[in-house]
Amino acid sequence: MRARRCSRTSSTCQGTEKHELRILLTGVSGQVGGALRAPLTALGEVVPADRTNMDLSKPELISSALDAVRPDLIVNPAAYTAVDRAEQEAEMAYRVNAEAPRALAEWAARHKIPLIHFSTDYVFDGSGDQPWREDDPTGPLSIYGASKLAGEVAVKGAGGDHLIIRTAWVFAAQGRNFLTTIARLARERSELRVVVDEIGAPTSAEIIARGVIAMLSSENGKVHDIPGRFGSVGGLVHLCASGTASWFDFARAIVDGLRGHEEKLAVRQVTAIKSSDYPTRVKRPKNSRLDMSRLRLALRIETPDWQEGVEQEIHKFCMLAKRE
Repeated sequence: MRARRCSRTSSTCQGTEKHELRILLTGVSGQVGGALRAPLTALGEVVPADRTNMDLSKPELISSALDAVRPDLIVNPAAYTAVDRAEQEAEMAYRVNAEAPRALAEWAARHKIPLIHFSTDYVFDGSGDQPWREDDPTGPLSIYGASKLAGEVAVKGAGGDHLIIRTAWVFAAQGRNFLTTIARLARERSELRVVVDEIGAPTSAEIIARGVIAMLSSENGKVHDIPGRFGSVGGLVHLCASGTASWFDFARAIVDGLRGHEEKLAVRQVTAIKSSDYPTRVKRPKNSRLDMSRLRLALRIETPDWQEGVEQEIHKFCMLAKRE
């Protein structure tokens, strides 16, 4: 028989053993949420949240949805990520990226429940040539970046136990992302023209998921002192793959990986271009490198090089393609 539910992760119910951790996970159809779903089950019961039971575009309904679930931990990778479209849909971007995290964080603070919230390199202006540290001044260039920064401020302002994880250049074998886009175009076009003067660390959703699990669990696989771990990094940490690449480097690695799996490609050449040669509605950060000293020193977590994540996701991508 399952133990009676308790109001706090660290508590035990009178006369029963400690209950199983109940984890509310948003964005389960997305890249990071999808990658987190399976490994989180090793730590407890995962309650997936989607638009049917928690619509983040309606933050006014979030509190009652959480009352129904009563989680012991909230993990929120869900976000409005349409960078260009956000300029015309600012209200929606702020609703999902700022007001919804505020509602999650305020409920979590009232019930003394820890919250993990994901943010982005887009909170910075991308200037300079040094990796961005957690305490560097922010300066978003877009509505998307500004809405994500507002979400960070809201989570921190709620006053509960929280961890904001900034990441960048996220990709996976499925969904709409740079890897799947380049793979599609490599089958259709003889030449790919890709920006070379924007740099970052291509980070697979699986690398992020592994980092999150390492933050939450101890060496024996049991749940760690979550509030203590969050406090050790001041509630904010950067988590990306190691190393640095341009979008051009990333694209070339994808094409080479596909060729290594003997995929039939039309592409013959990957050409480096400047960002000025590929105008977009929104200016992107040129320097998206995130300093991960805090991750290594405070949490003792090392992440693999970005090429490792690319290789793993290309293998998955090719296996999925063969099944279709």
